[in-house]
This record gives sequence, C-alpha cells and structure tokens, in this order.
Amino acid sequence: MPLTSIRVLDLSRLLPGPYCSMILGDFGAEVIKIEEPSIGDYAREYMPKVDEDSAFYHSLNRNKKSVCLNLKSADDKEYFLKLVEEADVVIESFRPGVMKRLGLDYETLKEINPGIIYCAITGYGQDGPYANVPGHDVNYISYAGLLNMMGERNGKPQIPAAQIADIGGGALPAAVGILLALFGREKTGKGQMVDISMMDGVISWLPTLLPGYLATNNHPNRGELVLSGKLACYEVYQTKDKKWMSVGALELKFWSGFCKAIGKENFISQLDAPMEVQDQMKIEIQNIIFQKSLDEWMEIFSMVDSCVTPVLSFDEMIENPQVKAREMIKNVNHDELGTVKQVGIPIKLSETPGRIRGQAPKLGEHTKEILEESDAVK
Repeated sequence: MPLTSIRVLDLSRLLPGPYCSMILGDFGAEVIKIEEPSIGDYAREYMPKVDEDSAFYHSLNRNKKSVCLNLKSADDKEYFLKLVEEADVVIESFRPGVMKRLGLDYETLKEINPGIIYCAITGYGQDGPYANVPGHDVNYISYAGLLNMMGERNGKPQIPAAQIADIGGGALPAAVGILLALFGREKTGKGQMVDISMMDGVISWLPTLLPGYLATNNHPNRGELVLSGKLACYEVYQTKDKKWMSVGALELKFWSGFCKAIGKENFISQLDAPMEVQDQMKIEIQNIIFQKSLDEWMEIFSMVDSCVTPVLSFDEMIENPQVKAREMIKNVNHDELGTVKQVGIPIKLSETPGRIRGQAPKLGEHTKEILEESDAVK
C-alpha cells in the first residue's frame, strides 16, 4: 500500500486528528494512538455505543493501534521518545504550548529524529493573537466569515450539520500537509513542522465568495448568493408527499430541460433574472412541484438532463445504487460484534487502493506489543 512502512504516532482525540490519521491508516500507515491511561480518546464515550466504545470512535479509528502512556510521567515520556526515534509522523491537537511544557514539542523531537514530520492541528494555528483561545467548529467558521453566509435571506445564520472546520479545514489539509512533507523528506532527508489552523482552512474554502469581495469590496448578503439561495434554478422544493427534491439547473441547457418538464417554458429566459423575479419563480415552481410525489417527479426527470435529485435520508442513502457501486458503506468484520457497517474510503486509487484492514483498538490494546518492539518494556 502507498504508506506501508510509514509509522504515525497520533496523540489527537475526537475528530480532526483521528480523521486525518484514519486517511493515512486506510492507505497502509501504521497508526499508533497514544492515549491517556484510563480515559483515552474522549470519542470512546459518545453515544450510541456498539460495545464499550462509540460508533463514532469505531468509524474514525479503524486500522489503528492503541498505546496508553501518561506523558506527564517521566518513564512514559521516555517510552514516547523511544517511539519517536522510529516514527515518521507525529500528530497532535493540543493548544499551542502544551507539547512544549511536556518537553515534547517539535524542536525537541527533531533533535531525536531529524526526519520526523510533526503535524499540529489547532483552531487558530501556532501563532497570532487567537493561538491560545479555545474553540469549536462553529467558532472557526464564524471567524472565517463562512457562517455569516449560511442560511436564508433575512434569517439567522444556520449551523451546518457536518463539521466543516474540523474535517475540511483541519483533517484534510493536515493529511495533505503530512503527505507533502513526506514527499519533501524524500528529496531533502529532513522532516518539518506542519502547522494546521482550522480557521485558515475554512477561509481557503471560500473561492466562490471571498475573491469577489477582495476585488470589489462589495460584501455578499446571506441568502442572495448564486449557490446559496438566490436563484430559482438552484433550490430545494417540497413534493406532494412532503419529501424534498433539489434542483441544480445552473446552466441554460439544464434549466431549459427543467422548465419544459414542469410546463414553464416561459421561465427559460429568466435564468439570470433579478432577485424579485427569482422569488416569484420559486413560488410558482413550488406550487407545481407540490402537485406530484417525489417518485413521480423522479420518474419525469429520469428522462431529462436537468440536475434534479431527491433529498435522501440516511436510510435511503445507504441503499442508493450509486453509493453501493462506489462501496461508500462497507460491511466490516469485527471480532466481537460480527459484521458492522462503516463509511467507506472516498479516495479511489487504481493500483494501490485503501483498505479497512483492522477494527478500532481497545484502550491500550497494543501497549505491551509496541513497547516491546521498541525495546522499552513497561
């Protein structure tokens, strides 16, 4: 596999760091979770649980091993430093300064292993006035200006259901940064620090909004964005059976097909009409869509190239033929639980695909094994 022989020491907990190391583990890296004895990753305690640990924890921590170390203990710190000598990557998500106080910061670790890739995932990065300010996903997307753009016109900002900052602003840039640093090490022989700020990552998610503001100084308004509430051609409509369908007919050819299918050919020329016209079209389109069930509309649009799709619930999504074809819900064998379902691997490589090779570890399951391998028997 692409990352076979790469050893990752993951000190992070909850979502951003474990998601990042999950990606690395799915493609062959040996990921060792360094967990606090007795407590471990807080994600273990989330509900619902599938054994003594949560479904959330099992999903994020497949293909990993667990070693319990108390990094405030001199002996356990020595064990960790011994592991660093043999490692390629360290991932942590503490506030800036915590690892330095423990004597385990990047400057210290690179003296032990000059090739180490040290990735710190934090809310605001390692420097700047907010470096030590606490926060969660909602705070990072707030500072980034994204939350202000989410929601309906004249309404309050709407918190997204998925964690944009944690995953899109933190975990994914961290995985890319680690892989870039590993690639760089192949050329230079040296490791480096990967400083990931979740707020930075979210700001980078705004290419359809922010450049226009920077160029014109004209601030977009919530609910008046081309891809978020302004256009009748890019909207969600309710059907007769109280289900929902989404329309993404942005291009004229798709909009034309949509308008013909609902019997409103006079709307075709109004694709880019002013907002008051868009609002009126939305009302008329909603009245039409409400006359048929979702299945009836999907039958009609199955013959039309118009970017119309059903809004699926989770139970409908996992049975969707495209989801099945792409194996995005996988049946995984577990020693105690039997067959369990997990989210699949979204990165498809033709020659060296990712695999779910092992189940999430119990707390400290591999402590003895890993420390013995490092000649550091506890």
